[in-house]
This record gives sequence, C-alpha cells and structure tokens, in this order.
Amino acid sequence: MFSHVMIGTDDIEAARKFYDATFAAFGGPAGITDPTGRLVYQHNGGIFIVTKPINGEPACGANGGTIGFAMTPEQADAWWQAGQDAGGTACENPPGLREGSPYYLAYLRDPSGNKLCALNVVGA
Repeated sequence: MFSHVMIGTDDIEAARKFYDATFAAFGGPAGITDPTGRLVYQHNGGIFIVTKPINGEPACGANGGTIGFAMTPEQADAWWQAGQDAGGTACENPPGLREGSPYYLAYLRDPSGNKLCALNVVGA
C-alpha cells in the first residue's frame, strides 16, 4: 500500500545522526543525501525520507501521528537506546511486551519531535 514515508526536520544533520544510529540498530544502512538535499533510507523494500519542509515553514511532529518500524524485540531495545544516544527522546513506556497484548513496543521521538515506534508481534 505505501511507497514511502516522508517527514520534516529543521536540522538534516541532527536527523542523520539519529536515523543512522537507529536504523543501524535493526540492520538498516546509513542514509544517503539525494540531489535536493533530502536524507533517504532504503531497507527491506521500504523508503524513508527526511527533508526540510518544502513550504519553508518550521518542521513539526504530527500531532497524533506515529511511524512504526517492524523489528525483533532485541532490535527494538537496541533501536530505543541508540535513538536516545543520538539525540532522540524516550516517550511512553520503556520497551516491552504490553500487558494483555501480543505486542512488544518501544517508542521514541526524533530530534524534530516525530513519534516513532518499534513493533514486534510476539509469536508471529
């Protein structure tokens, strides 16, 4: 259904530090900069792009929005720690299996405030 996800940032280099570290935690490659200055990540058939807003307005995290990445619980733990070490902020509960559900979740906000989630369906 989706071809890509694109988010905004006001600081491409802070975003590069954060996303290079978090994507490496689950086996993703470092980002590349395209000719327009956007930061592009490609992994397992997905494309994730970070850009300064085209309209010139400040970037902001989507209120109520979350971008999820599929990974193992071990990768989620490494991703969560790498994100904090690279300028992100932990949010919600610490990584773990959520009571009454089969979901192992970890949440971070990137340096621009975008909310991210690592998810694993335990037993799937």
